[in-house]
Amino acid sequence: MRPPSLTRLLVVLVLVTGGAALAQRRQLQNFETQEMTQEERDALRSRPKYNINSYGKDIQIKEEPIPWKAIGLGVIAMLVAAPFAYRAYRGTTKEMAEANVFGVSSARAGEAEDEQQ
Repeated sequence: MRPPSLTRLLVVLVLVTGGAALAQRRQLQNFETQEMTQEERDALRSRPKYNINSYGKDIQIKEEPIPWKAIGLGVIAMLVAAPFAYRAYRGTTKEMAEANVFGVSSARAGEAEDEQQ
Protein backbone atom coordinates (compact mmCIF):
# COMPACT_ATOMS: atom_id res chain seq x y z
CA MET A 1 0.00 0.00 0.00
CA ARG A 2 1.57 3.23 -1.10
CA PRO A 3 1.13 6.53 0.74
CA PRO A 4 -1.33 9.07 -0.66
CA SER A 5 0.10 11.38 -3.24
CA LEU A 6 0.84 15.03 -2.66
CA THR A 7 -1.97 16.18 -4.97
CA ARG A 8 -4.56 14.22 -3.03
CA LEU A 9 -3.37 15.71 0.22
CA LEU A 10 -3.48 19.18 -1.30
CA VAL A 11 -7.06 18.67 -2.55
CA VAL A 12 -8.19 17.48 0.88
CA LEU A 13 -6.48 20.44 2.54
CA VAL A 14 -8.17 22.93 0.19
CA LEU A 15 -11.59 21.37 0.76
CA VAL A 16 -11.23 21.41 4.54
CA THR A 17 -9.95 24.97 4.76
CA GLY A 18 -12.52 26.19 2.23
CA GLY A 19 -15.35 24.69 4.25
CA ALA A 20 -13.98 26.22 7.42
CA ALA A 21 -13.66 29.63 5.74
CA LEU A 22 -17.24 29.50 4.45
CA ALA A 23 -18.52 28.48 7.85
CA GLN A 24 -16.62 31.30 9.55
CA ARG A 25 -17.93 33.91 7.12
CA ARG A 26 -21.55 33.00 7.80
CA GLN A 27 -23.07 35.18 10.51
CA LEU A 28 -25.55 33.93 13.04
CA GLN A 29 -28.82 35.73 13.45
CA ASN A 30 -28.95 38.27 16.19
CA PHE A 31 -31.27 37.03 18.91
CA GLU A 32 -32.52 39.64 21.29
CA THR A 33 -34.98 38.84 24.02
CA GLN A 34 -37.91 41.12 24.53
CA GLU A 35 -39.57 41.58 27.85
CA MET A 36 -43.02 40.06 27.89
CA THR A 37 -45.92 41.15 30.01
CA GLN A 38 -47.60 38.79 32.42
CA GLU A 39 -50.64 38.51 30.10
CA GLU A 40 -48.45 37.44 27.17
CA ARG A 41 -46.74 34.81 29.31
CA ASP A 42 -50.08 33.43 30.49
CA ALA A 43 -51.35 33.35 26.90
CA LEU A 44 -48.29 31.39 25.78
CA ARG A 45 -48.62 28.94 28.66
CA SER A 46 -52.30 28.32 27.95
CA ARG A 47 -51.58 27.18 24.38
CA PRO A 48 -50.92 23.47 23.80
CA LYS A 49 -47.23 22.78 23.93
CA TYR A 50 -46.81 20.38 20.98
CA ASN A 51 -49.83 21.13 18.80
CA ILE A 52 -48.23 23.15 16.03
CA ASN A 53 -51.29 23.23 13.78
CA SER A 54 -54.89 22.06 13.86
CA TYR A 55 -54.06 18.87 11.96
CA GLY A 56 -53.98 16.94 15.22
CA LYS A 57 -57.59 17.79 15.95
CA ASP A 58 -58.78 16.15 12.74
CA ILE A 59 -56.90 12.91 13.26
CA GLN A 60 -58.95 10.11 14.73
CA ILE A 61 -57.01 7.13 15.99
CA LYS A 62 -58.43 3.99 14.47
CA GLU A 63 -58.75 1.35 17.14
CA GLU A 64 -58.51 -2.16 15.83
CA PRO A 65 -61.15 -4.54 17.12
CA ILE A 66 -60.21 -7.44 19.36
CA PRO A 67 -59.54 -10.53 17.20
CA TRP A 68 -62.19 -12.74 18.80
CA LYS A 69 -62.00 -15.38 16.04
CA ALA A 70 -58.26 -15.87 16.57
CA ILE A 71 -58.69 -16.04 20.35
CA GLY A 72 -61.52 -18.56 19.96
CA LEU A 73 -59.46 -20.68 17.58
CA GLY A 74 -56.57 -20.68 20.05
CA VAL A 75 -58.85 -21.76 22.91
CA ILE A 76 -60.31 -24.58 20.79
CA ALA A 77 -56.80 -25.76 19.85
CA MET A 78 -55.80 -25.80 23.54
CA LEU A 79 -58.91 -27.76 24.48
CA VAL A 80 -58.25 -30.33 21.75
CA ALA A 81 -54.57 -30.70 22.70
CA ALA A 82 -55.09 -30.79 26.50
CA PRO A 83 -56.18 -34.48 26.81
CA PHE A 84 -53.24 -35.67 24.71
CA ALA A 85 -50.82 -33.55 26.72
CA TYR A 86 -52.25 -34.86 29.99
CA ARG A 87 -51.96 -38.46 28.78
CA ALA A 88 -48.32 -37.90 27.74
CA TYR A 89 -47.56 -36.20 31.09
CA ARG A 90 -49.14 -39.05 33.04
CA GLY A 91 -47.22 -41.70 31.05
CA THR A 92 -43.93 -39.87 31.45
CA THR A 93 -44.30 -39.40 35.19
CA LYS A 94 -45.22 -43.06 35.56
CA GLU A 95 -42.07 -44.11 33.67
CA MET A 96 -39.92 -41.75 35.70
CA ALA A 97 -41.36 -43.02 38.98
CA GLU A 98 -40.52 -46.58 37.99
CA ALA A 99 -37.00 -45.62 36.93
CA ASN A 100 -36.22 -43.71 40.14
CA VAL A 101 -36.66 -46.67 42.50
CA PHE A 102 -33.83 -47.03 45.01
CA GLY A 103 -32.10 -50.36 44.63
CA VAL A 104 -32.78 -53.05 42.05
CA SER A 105 -36.33 -53.84 40.99
CA SER A 106 -37.49 -57.36 40.18
CA ALA A 107 -37.46 -56.72 36.43
CA ARG A 108 -33.89 -55.50 36.59
CA ALA A 109 -32.85 -58.32 38.88
CA GLY A 110 -33.81 -60.86 36.21
CA GLU A 111 -31.82 -58.95 33.61
CA ALA A 112 -28.81 -58.75 35.93
CA GLU A 113 -28.82 -62.54 36.45
CA ASP A 114 -29.03 -63.14 32.71
CA GLU A 115 -26.03 -60.91 32.10
CA GLN A 116 -23.94 -62.70 34.73
CA GLN A 117 -24.43 -66.12 33.17
